[in-house]
Amino acid sequence: MNAPAGELIRDWRQRRHLSQLELASRADVSTRHLSYIETGRSRPTSSMVLRLCDYLEVPLREQNELLLAAGHAPAHPEHQLSDPPMAEANAALEAILAAHHPYPALVVDRRWELVSANDAAYSLMDGIDPDLLEPPINVIRLSLHPRGLGPRVVNFEEWRAHLAERLRHEYDATGDPFIGELAAEVAGDGVEPIDSSALVVPLQLRVGEDTVLSFISTTTVFGTPREVTLSELAIEAFYPADEATRKILNGY
Repeated sequence: MNAPAGELIRDWRQRRHLSQLELASRADVSTRHLSYIETGRSRPTSSMVLRLCDYLEVPLREQNELLLAAGHAPAHPEHQLSDPPMAEANAALEAILAAHHPYPALVVDRRWELVSANDAAYSLMDGIDPDLLEPPINVIRLSLHPRGLGPRVVNFEEWRAHLAERLRHEYDATGDPFIGELAAEVAGDGVEPIDSSALVVPLQLRVGEDTVLSFISTTTVFGTPREVTLSELAIEAFYPADEATRKILNGY
């Protein structure tokens, strides 16, 4: 059974470490009215739900769930990436992936499942157990799995700690139970703290017998998306972290 809207709003407020007074002040509503909403004594209008969601930075998918819980229609559309309304966005993603070659880049959804990738990214997956490449492909698990990229990651513990920390931050921001479970799975019995003196955490990947490619990564998302699927997509682009990797990838 789904939780009432007021209970969900309270959960998001507490997740953002805000008091009722702080949220009420930011959203320009009375503390009493907010209290009535959270306790179920008052049913919020759709505009009130969206206003509170805006100040609580609630993701679009969860905004729709909150609206439904309050008895209102969802405000944000959701499509498959292959649907006609998404054609331009899909074309933009593919153009970014293609333009990033010869460096690896991939698109992932909110659960870190692979949506698309360029040839450079797929080439790094050579030799991986074919069973792990059956959709849906979880990129986090693929990068750590003993039959995936795990044995080829030279700085495995450092990379695992980086992913665990990133997933913890994502869980704090989204409250997605899947991300929480994935963060716990990656952390396992515990991970060593990341070296705070490093500017970035590289991915050091062994290819062949004696070659190590070193990458730094960036994350790109759509600006001000109003569609659920677009709001949950991210482009993970990898760049050479040293000159040796740059020369190898550029073929000289």
